[in-house]
Amino acid sequence: MVGLTREAVSVTHLVSTTESGFLSNLSNPLVEHLRTHAVRTDGPFTLRSGKVSSWYLDARQTTFDGGGALLVGRAMLEALRDEVTAVGGMTMGADPISVATALAAAENGRPLRAFSVRKASKGHGVGGRLVGPVIEGEIVAAFDDTVTTGGALVESIDVMISSGLHVVQAICLVDRSGGEAEQRCSELGVPFSALVLPLDLGVEGL
Repeated sequence: MVGLTREAVSVTHLVSTTESGFLSNLSNPLVEHLRTHAVRTDGPFTLRSGKVSSWYLDARQTTFDGGGALLVGRAMLEALRDEVTAVGGMTMGADPISVATALAAAENGRPLRAFSVRKASKGHGVGGRLVGPVIEGEIVAAFDDTVTTGGALVESIDVMISSGLHVVQAICLVDRSGGEAEQRCSELGVPFSALVLPLDLGVEGL
């Protein structure tokens, strides 16, 4: 694992309200990839929440890039609890992260599957909102790329729980919610953590 050890993970797995994310000072290649390719400061930008910000993180410039996805998958795998057997989240932000993490797990000999949560149920085929090889009763982690309010992440967790999955943790790549996502996940009884915070990327505020 590039730049990470299990010993380091055990003492640096911090939640979103801390000053730095899970990867601070540990995974410079991923943070640098995000800084170089995903962060934009030529705003203003209107966020999904409707709020306006001077900076924007287009995480897919990293998660859909081969080298970036490799870094993301390995980092997410390090943050993943041992009992988790499947990972997924709301399409499409979580999709490349989930697949990259499953591939990183396979690379390390760990069985792990990825799945996706549709934004709405389909009326044809197998229907439902879950897509992929995940079954009722399975222990899973919920993923997202960037959270501003945690709305999409919480919605995906709700879908997972209502589908009979046991969600034991939620992890996002970048948390810019200022603690809101952590609070909303906590209300569902799901521990939340972030790999990277705005401070790690050299930006501040909303």
